[in-house]
Amino acid sequence: MRITELQVKPNYVLAIVAEDGRIGRFDVSPYLEYEAFDALRDPSEFSKISNGGYFIEWDCGADLSADTIEAQWHIVS
Repeated sequence: MRITELQVKPNYVLAIVAEDGRIGRFDVSPYLEYEAFDALRDPSEFSKISNGGYFIEWDCGADLSADTIEAQWHIVS
């Protein structure tokens, strides 16, 4: 999966549009228990995200692959 659009939503959720047109939501909150994602508990840090196409990355260095997202997201349309 390649991510073409990415938006931060409340409650540690990301709205994602895939290259093939699928639209879904990905809940990051389960990952916040891990040390690598600890900084993202601060909503201002969570919003500092960039789209790498095949991954997403936050300014703090935490990242998730598009494959991980695709395996766990909820398609909405």
